[in-house]
Amino acid sequence: MGDLRAKSWAKISAQPESTLAQLFSDHPDRVAQLSTRFLLSDDGQDEEAGAGGIWFDWSKTHLTASLIDDFNELAGAAGFADMRRRLFAGEVVNPTEGRAAEHPALRGVGRDSSVEEAEALRHRMRMLVGAIHAGALGEVKHLIHIGIGGSALGPALAVDALARDLALVDVHVISNIDGVALEAAFAVCDPQTTLVAVASKTFTTIETMTNATSALKWLADNGVSDPSGRVIALTAAPERAVEWGVDETRILPFAESVGGRYSLWSSIGFPVAIAIGWEDFESMLAGAAAIDRHFRDSDGADNLPLRAAFSDLYYARVRGAQTRAVFAYDERLRLLPDYLQQLEMESNGKSVTAEGAPVDAPTAPITWGGVGTDAQHAVFQLLHQGTHLVPVDFIASIAPGDDLDAAHHRILLMNCFAQGAALMSGRHSDDPARNYPGNRPSATILCDDLDPATLGALIAFHEHRTFAAAVLMGINPFDQFGVELGKEIAKKIQQGGESFDPSTENLLALAGLD
Repeated sequence: MGDLRAKSWAKISAQPESTLAQLFSDHPDRVAQLSTRFLLSDDGQDEEAGAGGIWFDWSKTHLTASLIDDFNELAGAAGFADMRRRLFAGEVVNPTEGRAAEHPALRGVGRDSSVEEAEALRHRMRMLVGAIHAGALGEVKHLIHIGIGGSALGPALAVDALARDLALVDVHVISNIDGVALEAAFAVCDPQTTLVAVASKTFTTIETMTNATSALKWLADNGVSDPSGRVIALTAAPERAVEWGVDETRILPFAESVGGRYSLWSSIGFPVAIAIGWEDFESMLAGAAAIDRHFRDSDGADNLPLRAAFSDLYYARVRGAQTRAVFAYDERLRLLPDYLQQLEMESNGKSVTAEGAPVDAPTAPITWGGVGTDAQHAVFQLLHQGTHLVPVDFIASIAPGDDLDAAHHRILLMNCFAQGAALMSGRHSDDPARNYPGNRPSATILCDDLDPATLGALIAFHEHRTFAAAVLMGINPFDQFGVELGKEIAKKIQQGGESFDPSTENLLALAGLD
């Protein structure tokens, strides 16, 4: 397989490099060839019947029919079809930890037994969410959700995107161990009407458990007689939550085979369901499941996450792009770049293959981004006239998220589309300072609307895009050992008796930690 993979990469690298302008000139049907409308409905109904959709456009990238053929050959050499089968069959796809990765099963697409288990756990969560909304735990106006990494980034994104004007419960997601973050939530929450959700797969994460302890102290200091009774535990280790003092009826488990950055669909999504209601939470899962089925059942360039991976790897491995930028022209998606940073960089930021051999080319690019139009007045100078090649994804919604004058949204969308056009075409000037070279790639993801189903589909699309890229590179996207070393050293500092490099020793002394 290694030799076949190497031959495929050699063919891809040998492809001629045409400019975007040339590609459009030579192929008048380029937009049709490299754009796809994806319908979110389960039954394939057309948009007149009410289906929402997403338009994916890679025509402003340097993908060509010949490149796609070579990438399809690479997918065959890399065993993509079998790895995809193993993912949905609940087989081991994380060899270093001997685990499956069953986040699709949480959405109803996967091994039957895992889907059934997920449905049972989701029913348990639905009952608790319904009881809270019905007042069974008294008046609940606020939820302080405490987690870190995937236990916080996913809920924060979904709540911020979907619950801005109609939150059933005011949710505050806290991840930073810096007490300033927790105090900010305390300042706007009434302890008498506040629940605390503690999200930790192992229920031992030091940042999360320290914040949780402080939250319980805040409740007690402000007259709550039974602080532990205000806690909801979201964990794959329910026995540890019981030991910590959480009532069994308020523990929402999830499976060990669900990784943190893929856990939004499990009980980690509890704050989302509390904020937007169960029906909308289920719609978010349904949107993700529509992408799951598409990814499972489509082949070659018709498979949208796989096509995105082709583009990503072409720029990272062939054209030497070290970063990939994501700009959401929608304030509701302002946290999407943060979410994708963890998803993509923690998954594919690896230097060895799944077999433990050194990789032979770059793996994950650095993911970064921002919100349009703010970013246009900050980082777009570098994108248009800088020396770095940066592939860009633009994400926008045709329907606005506000009720103001329609001019707001028209200007927003015009700026989004104008930036992609300007990156591609550039503009020649005899004045070097005013010359725009152009030929800079971008893709556009244009949603009909940003509703729960669409958000679910967007997140699942990026999950599978990340997995597809990993398979083509021959790496394991589901472990994250690079996260552990710094934590281990922090524990050694806390325990004392260890020596470190002179710089670290000096910093510890300056901060009074020696």
